[in-house]
Amino acid sequence: MRIAIAGGGLGGLTLARVLHRHGIDAVVYEREAGRSARAQGGSLDLHPESGQRALTDAGLTGRFRSEARPEGEEHRILDPAGRTLVHHRPPPGSFSGRPEIDRRALRDLLLDSLPGDAVAWGHRLVAATPRPGGGFGLTFDDGHRADCDVLVGADGARSVVRPLLTDAALSPVATLVELSIGDADRRHPDLAELVGPGNLWCIGVRRILAAQRLGEGTIRVGISLPADDRHLDAYRSRRALLDMFDGWDRRLTALIEAGDGPPIPRRIEAMPTGTRWVHRPGVTLIGDAAHLMPPVGEGANQAMLDAAELAAELAGSPADPDAAIQAYEKAMFARVHPIAEMSARVQAMMLSPTAADDIVRFFTPRAEPAAAD
Repeated sequence: MRIAIAGGGLGGLTLARVLHRHGIDAVVYEREAGRSARAQGGSLDLHPESGQRALTDAGLTGRFRSEARPEGEEHRILDPAGRTLVHHRPPPGSFSGRPEIDRRALRDLLLDSLPGDAVAWGHRLVAATPRPGGGFGLTFDDGHRADCDVLVGADGARSVVRPLLTDAALSPVATLVELSIGDADRRHPDLAELVGPGNLWCIGVRRILAAQRLGEGTIRVGISLPADDRHLDAYRSRRALLDMFDGWDRRLTALIEAGDGPPIPRRIEAMPTGTRWVHRPGVTLIGDAAHLMPPVGEGANQAMLDAAELAAELAGSPADPDAAIQAYEKAMFARVHPIAEMSARVQAMMLSPTAADDIVRFFTPRAEPAAAD
């Protein structure tokens, strides 16, 4: 059974790792030239029931705990005047919640757990063609070709594999503008203190200015705005961004001013909630390729859980991979649907005119009802 995994992100690498633990080989085809070809983004909070569970199946819990930062779970929410609305502090050193780990560290952890030839770098998939006897012929942008019996699309939002199963269209849900502040403790100690060890959200009317501490000391800044028809170039000006936050406390807008390079804008898109497809032999999807959601904390966690569950099914039915894929898809559709609905509601809430009040209610623990006498 030749298994090809399109995409070497967290989902694809988790799938390869769990399969490897079961003695099943797979090749991950990744378009990047190598593990250091580009920055991997910010940090993630791994949830016990999904991301951490997948790492347990991968046999990597110990290494995860050596790299993760429980203190990164600290979360502050401010209003535009800089007043604290919510301040969550995790128990010191506790892994019982959702500890943060840098994406780069998590990806390296997974890569280091695989044989050296498990990832084919510099292979950007451009076409997957059904073969008469089953399986697929793969074509890559450099003309290289390969065959497989089972193809797993772990290739993200712009998946090349997805059209084999569904024509679901992506819809814009927000605009995100990112900046980065390197060596913040030394160069901008006031901003480092403002952000703290975890996440900071500053919530206004239909806009959020957020910042996140990475383990190596960088602060990643993100500006979330409603999706609109403006060209992305309109968000590349630092001055234009500062004008959007006119009247906000200068301590907060200093996060925009301190960015090391030009602002980097991108559209945030999502698939229709409840997207499903009719099973097709020899092919399936995991992660964003299967269920692209707004980025509210579930995407990477669900991708890793998809991978662990698919690997378990394939390992349990090595002689009948199609039965394994069908079982995985049935369970995945049922699991992801309510999570995708919740993610869409949270995304809409975060950019609503009443976002501050709504989010404070969302993050404020409900009091337990008094016991009856």
